[in-house]
This record gives sequence, structure tokens and C-alpha cells, in this order.
Amino acid sequence: MTFDLKLISREAPVLLAGPTASGKSAFAMELAARDGRVVVNADALQVYDCWRVLSARPSAADEAAADHALYGHVARDQAYSVGHWLREARGLLDRPVVIVGGTGLYFSALTEGLSEIPATPPEVRARADGRLADEGIAALLAELDAVTAARIDTLNPARVQRAWEVQASTGRGLAAWQDATGPAALPLPRAEALVIRPDVGWLDARIARRFAAMLREGALDEVRAALPHWDPVQPWAKAIGAPELVAHLRGQISLAEAADAATLASRQYAKRQRTWLRSRMKAWREISLP
Repeated sequence: MTFDLKLISREAPVLLAGPTASGKSAFAMELAARDGRVVVNADALQVYDCWRVLSARPSAADEAAADHALYGHVARDQAYSVGHWLREARGLLDRPVVIVGGTGLYFSALTEGLSEIPATPPEVRARADGRLADEGIAALLAELDAVTAARIDTLNPARVQRAWEVQASTGRGLAAWQDATGPAALPLPRAEALVIRPDVGWLDARIARRFAAMLREGALDEVRAALPHWDPVQPWAKAIGAPELVAHLRGQISLAEAADAATLASRQYAKRQRTWLRSRMKAWREISLP
């Protein structure tokens, strides 16, 4: 890490964003040790109790060394959204925190505010699930209003489906709801906002090494335990590597093929994260990695 800890406030809440495998957690631990901060998760997959290894949650040793919050506390069958996360994170802001993760929507909700969008009715969710499976992402995207379509990540099926569900259930586009947001829980000027922008080649190599390490540490066993409950449209099933390892366990591909596919998927996900960070976090201070 080429960024000097002395340049980071000891008092202000720290926000630490970056793509997957970029070294965020290790840097957050340094800040926690220096300042006595609580490490607060801002990664949408690390909230689930079924994915410690596959989501790269902090190790048991790290959790023993510093206070951690919002990690592994959500069951796979429990409804959980950015709104749930924001309410929980807001309740931690009276303590010194470093909020770390790669889910851009969590950070934007925290620093820009979040609309109180009504919950999606089960029948609308079922219709969206069916259409996504039968017709693909393009069918849902084609029905979104232009402002929403221009704002969301159109390559992310979960984001497109969410926008479609909001429009179908409320008659109002997601962008319109977002524009009617309330006050932010933590406006950006009150925080030390840092974003990691690593060298792409360095990050790609690190991603490959990390997935190999995940396999050694039990990722396949995690997926095997989740297999009886597997439903690829559920949010918890979006963990990078899970669909590939499910395919292996079902005899469809070899473990080596699953590892290669998962590594590629992780690199593609990191690319989408970098695009978000570049476009939405221009006001954040950049941290460089070797």
C-alpha cells in the first residue's frame, strides 16, 4: 500500500471502496488497529452467513483482532436490501468506523440518501424472475424508462430486474424514486472517503491467486452445503464462483473448468466495479496499490 496512514483522519468516519481482491480488508484492519475503529461491511455478498470463504469475508482471526459489524449476519432465505443495510449502518455511526466494501449502491445510499421505495409484491417478483429466466435481461431493460436505463448498470441482471420491479409495482421509474431521496446519513464532506484504484494486471493476477486459495480453504464445501437450497435468481446465489462450483458438483464441468470460469467472472465483476468507481466516486480520494 503506497498511501500513508498518517494522511487519514483519526476522527472522521472512513469510507474505503475498491474492486474485489484489491486489498481493502487488510487496509481497513490497519485503520482499525490504529484508531480502535469498528470494521463495517459494505459488500452485498459478505452479509450472508453461508459464504465466509467464497465471499472473502474477514477471517476468524481478523474478527477476533478488531470489532466487525454486518458480516455474515443474514440467512440465505432472509430478505435483505440496500435499505436494510443502510438502517443497520446508520446505527453504527456513533462509533469510530471504517466502512469497507465494493458495493457502490451501499456507499451512495449512505452518502447521498436513499428513497423509501415500497417493497416489491411477491407476484411482481415472481413475474420478473420468470421473465428474466425466459426472455433474458434485454426484455426487462427494453421496458425501463430512459432516465433509469441510463443510470443503472445495464449489464447487471439484478440491477435491471430491481429497476423493472420498481416500475412495474409502483408505476414510477427507479430514477424518479432516487431523485426524491431524503437526507444522507453520512454526507461525503463529513467522511474520509477513499477509493482504491489498483493496476489492472496486478489485480487480475491477485484474483486468480485468491480463487485458488478459496478452493484450498473450503469454498467447494460451502457450495456443497448450499446445493440443496440452490436457486440462481436469489441474491445470495450471486456470489462469484458459486454458479460455477454448482455446475461442477452437478457433473457438468470439471473443477479446473469451474475455477477458470469463476476467475474470469471475478475479473469481469472487478471491471464493472472499476467502471462504477470511476464514474460515481470522482470526489473520493484515490489510494494507489503497487
